[in-house]
Amino acid sequence: MKSKKILVINCGSSSLKYEVYAMPSRESLGKGLVERIGEEKGRIEQTAPQGVFERITPILNHKQAMELVMEALLDADTGILKSIKEIGGVGHRVVHGGEKYAQSVIIDTDVLQAIEENIELAPLHNPANLTGIRETMAALPDVQQVAVFDTAFHQTLKPENYLYGLPREMYEKYRIRRYGFHGTSHRFVASEALKLVKRSPENTNIISCHLGNGASVTAIENGISVDTSMGFTPLEGLIMGTRCGDMDPSIITFLIDKGYTASQLNTIMNKKSGLLGMSGISNDLRDLEKAADEGNERAIITLNAYANRIRKYIGAYAANLVKVDILVFTGGIGQHGVKMRERICNRLQNLGMVLDYEGNATNGSRPGVVSQKYSRTDIVVLPSNEELQIAIDAYQLIFHCAARVL
Repeated sequence: MKSKKILVINCGSSSLKYEVYAMPSRESLGKGLVERIGEEKGRIEQTAPQGVFERITPILNHKQAMELVMEALLDADTGILKSIKEIGGVGHRVVHGGEKYAQSVIIDTDVLQAIEENIELAPLHNPANLTGIRETMAALPDVQQVAVFDTAFHQTLKPENYLYGLPREMYEKYRIRRYGFHGTSHRFVASEALKLVKRSPENTNIISCHLGNGASVTAIENGISVDTSMGFTPLEGLIMGTRCGDMDPSIITFLIDKGYTASQLNTIMNKKSGLLGMSGISNDLRDLEKAADEGNERAIITLNAYANRIRKYIGAYAANLVKVDILVFTGGIGQHGVKMRERICNRLQNLGMVLDYEGNATNGSRPGVVSQKYSRTDIVVLPSNEELQIAIDAYQLIFHCAARVL
């Protein structure tokens, strides 16, 4: 089968990450990051087997950022490609697809319009994603582009799981509902977990824990998402690095009465809460583990609270799934947080999820099964790779017209 090269783009408001994959072998040929877009001292760094391409230069807009990407990709000494014509397709990470898209799609005018319409649901992300798409289309006008939505995997949720206990008109008029995020990551690790334990999606239930600075838990039944912890925005659900997660909504009105503005509260809940706010130390788990080892009470309480919230979601999803075949830990904390996995699994034995504590410690960050052999549920550690999943989707859609599958 002839190899095709897929360029993966993840465009933010002031940064642009990219990676090139050879498909269908799934080999990464190199990746890069453009940062500080819009500033006088922008920077690009690309790493590939051929070497490192690095430059500090003014990058005033995303058009210049894309021009730098093309220059780096084709650099005579360290470039990933010999010719721009080698790019067979482009896959874009797009945060919000609303209710319209339940799978990845080839981008056309309708898709561009839908991404724009969903800006009100993702005002910090969709505009940048859209800019990245348009600049890539301008740079590669003859190459098909694919949108891979963070929300798409969760569009299989039933109304009883995505509606809030609000007047129905709030959903009908303003589209207020649970959308869920991290869908590309949950979909990728679920697929990898099935391969690891040699099961098929049709008879397997999975609880996937994506634990990083942003964190979410998803219940996957027979290959489809049936519930997820993030909601209308990524703020709902678990305690995260700087996000508060679930709390009594009346706290908002209480604090408004105390003089806080909506803008101040939005900043507090998203950027000053979570592990950082509770501990007063850091949003980095490694810092908190060190402080806890030194006897810092706030760090100990914060770590326990983080584990408790995750365990509550696992328990709730286990009740609704009836049986859980695989429990997945992924993301920076999920993969590397050995002690945190112990805390989370400490009281899950009654659900048939029995961690092999010695194996968990020995395994560390490596992919693999970390449960006891007699555990009813396989507990697995896996690295996530959203960029690879985007490349897989783009390759399938462009070259095989295949529907996205788990």
